[in-house]
Amino acid sequence: MSYELIAILMFATMALMLLTGQRVFGAIGFVAAGAALLLYGNGAVEMPFNATLKLFNWFPMLTLPLFIYMGYILSEAGIAEDLYKAFHVWFGRLRGGLAIGTIVLMVVISAMNGLSVAGLAIGATIALPEMLRRGYDKVLITGVIQGGSSLGILIPPSVVLVLYGMIARAPVGQLWLAGMVPGLMMAAMFTAYVVVRCRLNPALAPTVTDDELNMPIGQKLKLLRAGLIPFVIFFTMMGLFVMGYTSLVESSAIGATGATIAAALKGRLNWRLIKETSKKTLSISCMFMWLILAALAFGAVFDGIGAARAIESLFITNWELTRWQVMAMMMASFILMGMFLDDTAMLVIVAPLYVPLVKALEFNVIWFGVLYTITCQIAYITPPFGYNLFLMRAMAPKEITLIDIYKSIIPFVIMMVITIALLMVFPGIALWLPNLVYGK
Repeated sequence: MSYELIAILMFATMALMLLTGQRVFGAIGFVAAGAALLLYGNGAVEMPFNATLKLFNWFPMLTLPLFIYMGYILSEAGIAEDLYKAFHVWFGRLRGGLAIGTIVLMVVISAMNGLSVAGLAIGATIALPEMLRRGYDKVLITGVIQGGSSLGILIPPSVVLVLYGMIARAPVGQLWLAGMVPGLMMAAMFTAYVVVRCRLNPALAPTVTDDELNMPIGQKLKLLRAGLIPFVIFFTMMGLFVMGYTSLVESSAIGATGATIAAALKGRLNWRLIKETSKKTLSISCMFMWLILAALAFGAVFDGIGAARAIESLFITNWELTRWQVMAMMMASFILMGMFLDDTAMLVIVAPLYVPLVKALEFNVIWFGVLYTITCQIAYITPPFGYNLFLMRAMAPKEITLIDIYKSIIPFVIMMVITIALLMVFPGIALWLPNLVYGK
């Protein structure tokens, strides 16, 4: 049997197992273990142990539970809700101000948690009902929450970029810095879109009444101070890391410690909060660990049979595609897979194939990591099966239909596609900041 046919059979078996509802790490790990035993015999039993040792020797992996803990404790302690109240007061007189504040909130939550689901949950449960109650257009604000929450996997400390760095053997610090400018650029585009739409059609976003905003300046400053806590934690953590005072792991520990202190200072740190946060952190962290172990074993088999080189030969030698045509095919496959899988599953499935191909085509793996992440964002909110579409439908009030949700994401998808095009034409948008900090 040829190696190409072995590779096709492995992917077909994995796809079949995923369609039957098996857990992603179980499907990937089973296919990897089965293929290894059939190809290499009893000696293949060493592969999972080698993968485990490789994983435990990679210190940035320690940042995952710390960042996840930081995000959950800030969310569960109500600090994100305090931030929204501050936006409500300070942006309330601006046309579309609450929608703009929600975009800023999504950026901050992204910086707090690094996962898009956290931003979507907070936006749908806190911001969405408040804006609906104040007469905001339901299609506009649904799109704002979905588009803004997708920034969670691009703006540091992005958990997805940590996993990409693990699998692609790329520096996480450089990946974080590379994602920062495109992420903030998309947030600025979203904000500009809301401002323009609300200027053209003021009925989409009525301003908040004077009665709701009529409070002493001292109380407004108190609200602002409460809302600034996440910014202080984020800039302290990232600032010390960028300036070289702390390592990646030390920065994550500072973030987790800062979040705990913030919850304590607000009088919300109790046994129930610690217990719930620890359970959620452990659950998510273990899921990521199992996924990475499965991905490493799967990648080892692929490297062994030369599948990555076979695909490179197929695209470039047999089909005579240019490097940019191959890149476009990879981006399209991400969007297609994202309709059915989450970003982590996509990453561990295709990374063994695509990362060697990216290097062979002489593309920058840091730049490609940012492109991959943005295509994940598009896949998350693209009909008919976008991951975040159904999460939004489950959490949104009854008056927001699935059709409303589908309509709401169209302008945000267009802006994300524009961002990808700009990054392809001007790679320096992503690479400027890591080159500045780390040198070329």
